[in-house]
Amino acid sequence: MMKDDGVLARIAALKTTSTPDLKAEWRKLFNAEPPPYNRRFLESRLAYRIQELAYGGLKSATIKRLEALGEQLDGGKIAVRKKRADDRPISGTRLIREYQGIEHCVTVRDQDFEYQGRPYKSLSAIARAITGTRWNGLVFFGLKTGRTAA
Repeated sequence: MMKDDGVLARIAALKTTSTPDLKAEWRKLFNAEPPPYNRRFLESRLAYRIQELAYGGLKSATIKRLEALGEQLDGGKIAVRKKRADDRPISGTRLIREYQGIEHCVTVRDQDFEYQGRPYKSLSAIARAITGTRWNGLVFFGLKTGRTAA
């Protein structure tokens, strides 16, 4: 029970630890420089690492199984693996955008998008068909802001 108390106390302390101290803890636990991610990421990953060191990590069979499942999903292609999965709305979603007083409706499908009964490979192509100019489709339909993340 004492081991559990120490682990829980270390994890709870992460919430009130300063960011420079979190980064120092990262260096200690991972023997590497911390990534340039936000504080929440550092806290969650450090909490996992503390538990991993105290109780043990994943079994090698589990790691191999997860890697095999990953290969099935992305075919081992690094570009596919790096692409964010959340940049595309769920199939069946209807995107509605008013442009110059006209309402435009797009339906998200498994592999493409439907607009005015025609398939389109991207939202950007639809935005261009609507406006006659180049647009980022995610921005045009309000799924992403035009600003880049800081």
